[in-house]
Amino acid sequence: MSAILQMSSARLVQALLVVLVIGLASFAMMQALPGDSAYRIAAGRYGYDVMDAQVAEAVRLELGLDQPVLQQMGRWLTQLATLDLGRSLVSGQPVWQEISGQLGASLLLACSAIVMSLLIAIPVGVLSGLNPGGKMDRLSMALSVSVRSIPAFALAVVLMLLLAVQFKLLPVAGYGEIRHLVLPSLALALSLAAVSNRVLRDIVVEAVASPWFQFSRTKGLSQAATVRRHVARNVAAPLVAYVGVQLALLIEGVVIIESVFSWPGIGHALVHAIFERDVPMVQGAALTLGLLFVALNFGVDLLCKLIDPRDRVAAS
Repeated sequence: MSAILQMSSARLVQALLVVLVIGLASFAMMQALPGDSAYRIAAGRYGYDVMDAQVAEAVRLELGLDQPVLQQMGRWLTQLATLDLGRSLVSGQPVWQEISGQLGASLLLACSAIVMSLLIAIPVGVLSGLNPGGKMDRLSMALSVSVRSIPAFALAVVLMLLLAVQFKLLPVAGYGEIRHLVLPSLALALSLAAVSNRVLRDIVVEAVASPWFQFSRTKGLSQAATVRRHVARNVAAPLVAYVGVQLALLIEGVVIIESVFSWPGIGHALVHAIFERDVPMVQGAALTLGLLFVALNFGVDLLCKLIDPRDRVAAS
C-alpha cells in the first residue's frame, strides 16, 4: 500500500509540473506565431467575408489582447489556480465544456488503437520469438521496418485510399458507428504494433533460452502449454510496461490521425484552435493531453504492480 501511495504522490507532482510547463510553453508558442491574432480570432468568429480592421480592433479590446503579454499570462494562471480554463476566444463557450465533449472521442480512439495493436503484436511477436531467424521472424521484421518508416499521416492516407476508396470496405471518415472507428484505429495500431511486436519477440526469445523453459519442456510439457502457463506470465509485465512507453507516441498519433479522418476529438480541436489563435483552447487541449498521458502512465504502473508478483513478494 505504501508503494502505491508513493507512486501516486510522484504522479501527482508530475501532473502539476506538466500543467505548469505545458501551459507556459503553449502560451509562449502561440505568442511567437507570426501575424495578428485579433484578425485570426475575428475571422473565426464572423468569417473572412465580414472581417475588417474595425472588427479586429473590437475583438482585440474585448479580449484584452492589447494588454502586455505577462499580464495576459498572469490572468490565465490565476484562472487556472481556481480550476477555470477560461472561455474559447472564438465560440465564447467554457473551454472545459468544449473539451469534455471531445475527450470521450479521443479516449475511444486511443483505447481501440491499443487493443488493436496488441491483437496484432502478441501473436506476431510470440510466433517470431519461438522461431528466431525463421520465415515468420524475417517477414515480421521487414514489415515492421516498412510500417515504422512511414509517417503516421502517410500511413493513414494509404489505408484510406486502399480500404475506403479502392475497395470501398470502410467509410473514408465519420463518427458515431463502429465502422467509422476501424480505419483511424488501424492507422494508429499498425504504427504501435510495428515496434511492440519486435519488443515482444525479443522477450520471448529470452524466455525460450531460459533454464525454466527448458526444464518445463524436459518434464513433458508441450510447447503450447509451456507458452500458455509460463512464457505468457513472464512477458506480460514487460509488455504492459512497454505499452506505457508507447503512450507518448499514441498521443502524438491521435493528434495527427484525428485531423486526417476529421475525428471529433481533442487533437482535431487542438489543430483548429492553433489556426484560429484560440489561446485558451490550445492551452486547455494541450493540458488535457498532458494530464491524460500522466493518468495513463499511472494506470500502466498499477497494472504492472498487479500482474507482477515479484514486487509484492520482495515487499513482504
